[in-house]
Amino acid sequence: MYITVIGAGSWGTALAVMLAEKDYDVSLWVYEEALAEEINSTRVNSVYLPDVAIPESIVVTSDMERALSNARYVVSAVPTQFMRSVLATAAPFVPERAVIINASKGIENETCLTCSSIIKETINRTVAVISGPSFAKEVIRRLPTAVTLASEDYGTCLLLQEIFTTSYFRVYTHHDIIGLELGGALKNVMAIAAGISDGLGLGNSARSALITRALAEMTRLGVMMGANENTFSGLSGLGDLVLTCSSPLSRNYTVGQELGRGEKLADIVATRKSVAEGVATTRAAYELAGKYNTEMPIVSEVYSVLYGDKDPKRAVGDLMNRTLKAEFYG
Repeated sequence: MYITVIGAGSWGTALAVMLAEKDYDVSLWVYEEALAEEINSTRVNSVYLPDVAIPESIVVTSDMERALSNARYVVSAVPTQFMRSVLATAAPFVPERAVIINASKGIENETCLTCSSIIKETINRTVAVISGPSFAKEVIRRLPTAVTLASEDYGTCLLLQEIFTTSYFRVYTHHDIIGLELGGALKNVMAIAAGISDGLGLGNSARSALITRALAEMTRLGVMMGANENTFSGLSGLGDLVLTCSSPLSRNYTVGQELGRGEKLADIVATRKSVAEGVATTRAAYELAGKYNTEMPIVSEVYSVLYGDKDPKRAVGDLMNRTLKAEFYG
């Protein structure tokens, strides 16, 4: 069974290693030719996942045609804002029977589309989505992790569940692709908010309240966009939200922390090699809230901090002093 992972960031590399250890034939496509050569020489991805040995069995290449030549399953682990251009390059080489599995978490800025929609527009194949509370650095250490996988075809979903499941990586099935993707994307915005809260030293009670109200916002928008409300109480919603809002392993959370401590977004982004998806997703989430006439005050304040240079302390004050209302309404 041939599996190609497109994207050699920390998550793509971790998935490639995990699948190779199950004795699948795995190819890993690397955007940077120099990095592909380095990995082939050292069998280590020093940029995105250092100190992890990459099995010799994994074919590492920056040649898209070579990476996809035998692919039955294609895992897309490309940052969302680059996904369309990368998949357009891949499209001529993706076999007709291939299934594409999206492992990225974000919303495209220009179109406000989720990753599965980008895939369908660029490569018309059966699409699945894998999402949930999972850090590459923990998965690669074989620490227990549980995620959710949804596909437009139930039989494919069951097969992929078997392919991805290991003794430490448990996969549940679902049918709600849009719900999984919105949960995975929007939680990154909320993680920035949680990081800001902690960077300001607002305490555990504040973070707990923020996570709870963030879940309400995510669910409201999700339902308006056709997702199942229950999806947001699952692994790809609440599970991923709690993880990314409370751990320094979350790039989005640490971006928020630095903002809360007074650093500027441009300076924070300039020092990072890995992409914090929530920075770009905030803009798309803000636009979606307006398009669907959905109240999302946390998203709105994060947007103002990131793109309006609003003082984080003022943003917190404006959140706390909004018009009083019942907790559950609408």
